Amino acid sequence: MRVLIGCESSGVVRDAFRALGHDAYSCDFLPCEGDSAFHFQCDVRTLLKPGMWDLFIVHPDCTYLTNSAAWAYGDGPYHQKVKPGTLVGAERRAQREVALAFVEEMLNAPVPFIALENPVGVISTRLRPASQYIQPHEYGEDASKKTGLWLKNLPSLKLTQKIEPRMVDGKPRWANQTDSGQNRLSPGANRWIERSRTYRGWADAMAAQWGDYITTQTMGPQHDHRTNNQATHRTARRRKSPR
Repeated sequence: MRVLIGCESSGVVRDAFRALGHDAYSCDFLPCEGDSAFHFQCDVRTLLKPGMWDLFIVHPDCTYLTNSAAWAYGDGPYHQKVKPGTLVGAERRAQREVALAFVEEMLNAPVPFIALENPVGVISTRLRPASQYIQPHEYGEDASKKTGLWLKNLPSLKLTQKIEPRMVDGKPRWANQTDSGQNRLSPGANRWIERSRTYRGWADAMAAQWGDYITTQTMGPQHDHRTNNQATHRTARRRKSPR
């Protein structure tokens, strides 16, 4: 099965599919952090030609798609100091429209099976509701990050391994959270990259479940390159943090 992972530089999802024998590639404007032999450093839209891919998974930049920093979409005055380089007001609203147009283009790509992943935000309210919301702690990861999946011709992911939280004043908290519920990552230039990494538990579930599903749906002489039922034997493993 030929798989394209869009807007991914870590190679986490790509490598999960390759581990099961699929012909998977990642694509991003950033260089690959791992094996660059299976990475395209370019605009993903240039690779979306009819008939090129069986499955397309894409992780659009969520900067202007999430519900966070809602204050910055207003025209001010602002209740906090605006960091240099942060878009506010009309400029930020314009970038949200650009981001939504990109999402719509990705969902309409000429690929038979599509999954788009993004945190809770305006995609559901402006375009269409998410097909499913997932949490890393439902897939063997000691972490919390509610994330939506918008699916085309794909089944919802099934939970693989539930990780129980620690309780703080009656509230559930996982390893990536402080006792107050904030993300533990320290501020820094690369914070957005670290926060955007796909959890391996998610990647393994996508490769195992969707790989097996698509292979079953499309088996035939023209799909001799596909893997057989390796995916059904994939076992979820607990990991403490995303890679």
